[in-house]
Amino acid sequence: MSLPEAAPEAPLSPAQSSLPAVDARDTRNGVVAALVAYFAWGFLPILFRQLDSAGSVLIVAERTVWSLVLLAIILRLMGGFGEVRALFADRRRVLVTLLSAVLLAGNWLLYVWAVETGQVLEASFGYFINPLVNVAMGMVLLGERQNRLQTVSILIAIVAIAIQAVGLGAIPFVALGLALSFGFYGYFRKTAQLGPANGLFAETLMIAPAALGYVIYDIVSHGAGPHADPYLMTLLVLTGPATAVPLLLFAYAVRRLRLTTIGMFQYIAPSIQFLVAIFLFGEHLNGLRLLSFALIWVSLAVFSYDSFRRRSR
Repeated sequence: MSLPEAAPEAPLSPAQSSLPAVDARDTRNGVVAALVAYFAWGFLPILFRQLDSAGSVLIVAERTVWSLVLLAIILRLMGGFGEVRALFADRRRVLVTLLSAVLLAGNWLLYVWAVETGQVLEASFGYFINPLVNVAMGMVLLGERQNRLQTVSILIAIVAIAIQAVGLGAIPFVALGLALSFGFYGYFRKTAQLGPANGLFAETLMIAPAALGYVIYDIVSHGAGPHADPYLMTLLVLTGPATAVPLLLFAYAVRRLRLTTIGMFQYIAPSIQFLVAIFLFGEHLNGLRLLSFALIWVSLAVFSYDSFRRRSR
C-alpha cells in the first residue's frame, strides 16, 4: 500500500532559511575565537621569557602603555568612548574600577615575575585553582551555598594546595596570589558594569600614568636599554596586542557560546603553561608537585561535571 503524499510545505522566507546557518556560523566563530584566546594565553610565557633582560616591572609598564594605545584605536573605531566618559562621571564606579585596575596590574606583575624567575609551573597551578577560588569567594563573601559535589571539589583543591606547599617546601604564594588577585579582580570588575573593551580601556587608562612614568624613569636612570634594541623593542610593543587581543576574542566568544562550553575551554591556557614550563623551560616537577596537579585535575573534573549536570537540567 502506498503512503499518502504529504501536503507541500510552504517555502521558507529568506530570513527563516538563513537562521540555522547563521547560528552554526556564530557558534563556529565563537569556538575559534575562544581557542585562539586561550592558546594565546597559554603561550604568553614564551614572549615574557624573551624579555627577561627588561625586568618584570618595565615589561608590565610597557604592556600597559601599548595596551592603552591599541584599545584607544579599537574604541575609536567602535565609538565606545561614551561609556567610558559616563564611568568617570560616577565617583563610586571610578573607585571600583580603580581597585580592579590595581588588582589587574598586580596580577600582571606577579605573573611576569613568575615567568622571569622560573616559576611557570606554580603560575599554571594558580590559574588551575582560580575557578575553585571563585566558588570559595562566593561562599565567603556572598553567602552562596554549594552542593555536595562543589564542596568535594573545593576540599580536594585544598588538599592539592597543601601538597603543592610540601612539594615546594614553602607556601605557594605565586599560585595563591594569582588566583586571589584575578578572583577579586573579577568580583570588583562586575560592579563597574562596563563592556570588555570599555572596561579594560578604563582600567588601563587609570594605571597608564604610573606605567608611563616608570618607563620614563627607567630610560632616564638606566639609559635606552631594551628600547635601543629593535628586537626587544618590537617584543615590548607586542605585549600590548598580546594582552588586549585575547581579551577581546574572549569577549566575542562569550557572546556566542554557552557558559558550559567556555568553562571547559578555560583549562586550555594553564595546561599549555604546564607543558611549556616542563618541556621548554625545563622546570623540575617532583613527585609531590605532580600529585598536587593530579588532585587539582580531579577536583576540576568533579567541578566541571557538576556544572555540566546543573546546566543540562
